[in-house]
Amino acid sequence: MTEPVFEQRDQPDGVPPLVLTGERTLPDIPAENYWYRRHLAVYEWIAERAWGRRVVDLACGEGYGSAVLARTAASVVGVDANPEAFEHARLKYTGSSVSFERDMIDTWHGDVDCVVFLQTIEHVQDADATLSRVRRLIGSTGIAFVSTPNVLTLAPEGAEKSGNPWHVREYRADEFRALCERHFSGVDVFGVFHARKLAWHALALKLGWDRVHAALRITRPFYNRFTPAITAGDFQLRHEHGAKLDRALDFVAVLRP
Repeated sequence: MTEPVFEQRDQPDGVPPLVLTGERTLPDIPAENYWYRRHLAVYEWIAERAWGRRVVDLACGEGYGSAVLARTAASVVGVDANPEAFEHARLKYTGSSVSFERDMIDTWHGDVDCVVFLQTIEHVQDADATLSRVRRLIGSTGIAFVSTPNVLTLAPEGAEKSGNPWHVREYRADEFRALCERHFSGVDVFGVFHARKLAWHALALKLGWDRVHAALRITRPFYNRFTPAITAGDFQLRHEHGAKLDRALDFVAVLRP
C-alpha cells in the first residue's frame, strides 16, 4: 500500500505548496498540526527574547518561523539549501524585516547577532563543526538558540535513535548540554513539554484512553478533530533547574559566548 501524500492547503496565489516528506514540518496540513505547533511554540518563545536583534534562521525550511521572529527582530534572514523550500518561503513571507537566502549552513555569511537553529543539529554529520560555526557567527556579544528532540521521548525505549531516516544522531539532555558547552561558556537548557489539552490527553492515555477510543470505534473522528485543534499554547518551555529534562519532548539551548 502506498503512503498518502500530504500537501499544504490554501496557499496564497502564486505560492507553490510544499509536500510533507518528513524532513521538515509544514503548516497548513491538518495531519501535521501537532508537529507544526510544537515547533511554532519554540519560535514564539524565542521571538520574545530576540527583540531588536539581527537574526539568521538557519535551516529555516518553509519559512514560517522566520516570519514569527520578524515580528520582534530588527531583521531576519531565513537560510535554507532546499530550492523548493527557499522559493516557497521567498514568495509566501514578504514582510519588510524578513528575507530569504538559499545557502548552506556552513557557507552562509552575514552581519547578525542572533542565530536560530532549530530541530536540525540532529541532521548534521559533524555537530561540533556546526556549533563552532554558530559561535563564530554571533561574535563576542551575540546569542544563539539551538533545539533538538529528546531521544528518550522520540525513540523506542532502549533504542539509540528513532526511525527517522533524516536524523544522524539524537541526544539525551546531558549529551546535548555537553555538546553545547564545548563551544559556549554560557549554556541554559530548557525543555519543551505538553501543556493544557495535550497534558490532559497525556493523562488520559495513562488511564487507558487508547483502549476506550478503540473500543468505541471513535479513534479517527476524535483525532480528526483533536489534532487540528492543537495550538502553540498546548506546549510550554521549562528551565532545566525546575524540570526533569529526561521527560521533555525537545531541548532548547540558549547559548552565549
